[in-house]
Amino acid sequence: MTFDPHDLLAEARIAVLATIKANGLPQLSPVTPYYDRDAGVIYVSMTEGRAKTRNLRRDPRAALEVTSSDGWAWATAEGTVTLTGPGTDPHGPEVEALVDYYRKAAGEHPDWAEYREVMVSDRRVLMTLKVERVYGEKIR
Repeated sequence: MTFDPHDLLAEARIAVLATIKANGLPQLSPVTPYYDRDAGVIYVSMTEGRAKTRNLRRDPRAALEVTSSDGWAWATAEGTVTLTGPGTDPHGPEVEALVDYYRKAAGEHPDWAEYREVMVSDRRVLMTLKVERVYGEKIR
């Protein structure tokens, strides 16, 4: 069976997101990605004001790396990011984008009203990484 790094990206529930600090060094954050393979994008929910969010607002280039559960395969996606939010209205377009992301990544939420309120109070932002390059390897 041939290794396809896109498959590993689609399966991953934990990844490391690399952004670029103001001094040019990488900043790494563990994140929970959702890869929409058909659309060629990776979504991550993050909080306004965090290092990764600040870095992406300044420089939208990013890379996301995932590793197989046994550690013998890895995949990296690189691309340019768009940030949506934070929203101030639980029914506004910024929060709707987060609702769409949640539905794709996890299905239906048990309490959408609560979810919407938390997205506003937590100042959540939806990162959309347009995948421009994917590479990886299965070592064994």
